Amino acid sequence: MDTVAVHAGQTRPGPEGSVVYPIYQGTVYTTVLGQDYHDIRYLRLNSTPSQIHLHGRLAALEGAPAALATSSGMAALTSVLHSLLGAGDHLLASDCLYGGTHDFLVEHAARLGWTCTVVDPHRPDTWAAALTPATRAFLVETITNPLIRVPPLREVVAFARGHELTSVVDNTFASPVNLRPLALGFDLVVHSATKYLNGHSDLVAGCVAGGTELIERVRRTVNLYGGTLDPHAGFLLARGLKTLAVRVRAQNHNALSLARFLRGHPRVAQVSHPGLDDHPDHAHAAELLSGFGGMLSLRLAAGGVIAADAFLAALRIATLAPSLGGVETLVTRPAVTSHAGMGPAGRARFGIAEDLIRVSCGIEDAADLVEDFARALDEG
Repeated sequence: MDTVAVHAGQTRPGPEGSVVYPIYQGTVYTTVLGQDYHDIRYLRLNSTPSQIHLHGRLAALEGAPAALATSSGMAALTSVLHSLLGAGDHLLASDCLYGGTHDFLVEHAARLGWTCTVVDPHRPDTWAAALTPATRAFLVETITNPLIRVPPLREVVAFARGHELTSVVDNTFASPVNLRPLALGFDLVVHSATKYLNGHSDLVAGCVAGGTELIERVRRTVNLYGGTLDPHAGFLLARGLKTLAVRVRAQNHNALSLARFLRGHPRVAQVSHPGLDDHPDHAHAAELLSGFGGMLSLRLAAGGVIAADAFLAALRIATLAPSLGGVETLVTRPAVTSHAGMGPAGRARFGIAEDLIRVSCGIEDAADLVEDFARALDEG
């Protein structure tokens, strides 16, 4: 993975002998008479040299025949759904998803003529009851946001294949370093590339990886809706990918170290990280994943939201901010950030407590992180 992250998709030598692939700022290129519209070299059509280079790098990291970059993670996810579903179609989805995905399915899918049923991804025995003759796809997350659960992904693939559904997984929290879902049999993998793939909290992007035919369907949807990635952002993403493996391994280590410390602290009531041996998904996560990820969540033993906010304010290394996957440790309360749109009743339904704290571990020294959290627990 380290070698793939650095060299995959690179031409040797690059244009004009370059080692780092250049930014092609031009939006329009010479056309060929009789050329198909979607094959014209044009920035919005995702066919410029910079874009093709980035797509090759993304595909290699996921072990995919093809990939596509988009202007955001939500652009990637919604473009996939637009490509798979039409009026009257039905989607199965995990009952705990990123807040933006949930809001899209709740607020906009019906306007498009779609229906959606949420299922408990940890209860395969209940999935068949949610099927309809119009069901076309099954959407899950590798590691759920923000509860940090790991669904039985092999069972998801088998169920989707058995019922002729397209299986889609959001692999943002795991990254290709910890899991390549296509190797399990998933049809499409989506990422918010803003997070681990870029890793430096300085761009917004998304991507989709999968088979050539499916990715071409998604590309044509993106071309028409306009969710194309800017060439400068694409350059930064391609650069960030080179350090993906070393960053994620450090984040895996830091999250597990911090989770183990927090589990034994008297002020902490609950810690969720799949690397802990008492996590409900630890056994199958250990079998599926190469690493347990850089994310964890926790709840304090007493004080509710007031205590949680005081603790967050007392942290000095970790920064209170809503994103994740960067080199710096970020903390947030999902009830007021990533899952605010669900409302209190929706969050309660899916087990997202108002005082739940989500932690995205960076690449700082693990001992420094533990010390920072220990001091904040004492002071907060």
